[in-house]
Amino acid sequence: MRGPTVYYLAMDCPNCTAEMTNMMLADRVGGPVEIDICANCHAFWFDKYESLKLSAGSTLRLMKFIGESSTAGKAPFSETMSCPRCRGQLKVTHDLQRSTRFSYFRCPNDHGRFIRFFEFLREKNFIKPLSAEQVDVLRQSVQTVNCSNCGAPIDLSKSSSCTHCGSALSMLDMKQSEKLLKELKDAAEPKPIDPDLALKLAWAKREAELPFGRQSNAGLWDDLNSASGLVEDGLGAVARWLNKTGLL
Repeated sequence: MRGPTVYYLAMDCPNCTAEMTNMMLADRVGGPVEIDICANCHAFWFDKYESLKLSAGSTLRLMKFIGESSTAGKAPFSETMSCPRCRGQLKVTHDLQRSTRFSYFRCPNDHGRFIRFFEFLREKNFIKPLSAEQVDVLRQSVQTVNCSNCGAPIDLSKSSSCTHCGSALSMLDMKQSEKLLKELKDAAEPKPIDPDLALKLAWAKREAELPFGRQSNAGLWDDLNSASGLVEDGLGAVARWLNKTGLL
C-alpha cells in the first residue's frame, strides 16, 4: 500500500538561506523530477536519488543552465549547513564516478544532497584535468585563469592547480556533451513499429505463463576569457551550441 503523497513548499538554501528556485525536469522514463537551485551559491539541491534519475535531456538542460548563469558572486560555503527537509546537519561526502572524484553535502537522514555546479559536472563526468601539454599551450595565451571550483585566480607561471582549494586546472569534456546530445536526438526520433510486435508479445506472454501451467506445451581556447575559468568558457560555448540545436 502506498503511503501518503508528500508535498514540499519552496525551500531556503542550506548555505545562504535565500529562497531557492524550482526547476521541473524529466527522469529516464519520462516522469517528473523537481529540483531546487540556488543561483547565489551556484548549487543544486537534489532529493534522494533525483540526480541519478535524470534523463540525458535533463542533464543537458542543467548543463545549459550552468553555462548561462553568471560566474560572479559565488557565495562561499559555510562549515555548518542544515538539511532543508529535516534540519539535520549536512555532512561532507566524497564520492567517485568512474575515475573522477567529486564531493557534496548530504542529509544524515537521506533526504537529499546539496552540490555545487562544478561538483555536479564532475559527477556527470563532464570535467577532465588538463594534460601537461595543454597547460603549456594555455600558458602561451593567458597568464591567469580563475579556478572553476572556488573562483580564486590561478597564476599559470607558478602553478597548474588552485593554491586556495587544491583543484587541478580542468576543462569541459566535449565528448561527454556530444554523447548526451546524441542520446537526446535518438530519443526524439520516431521509432518504426515492429510488424511482428503483437506476435512477439503473445509469445512472451506464453513463455511467462508456462511455469504456472496456464498453457499447454508449445577547441576550446578560441573563446577563452582569462577573467573566468576554463570550465565556464566551455559551458558558455556548449550553451550556445545547445541553443542552436533547438532540442532544449
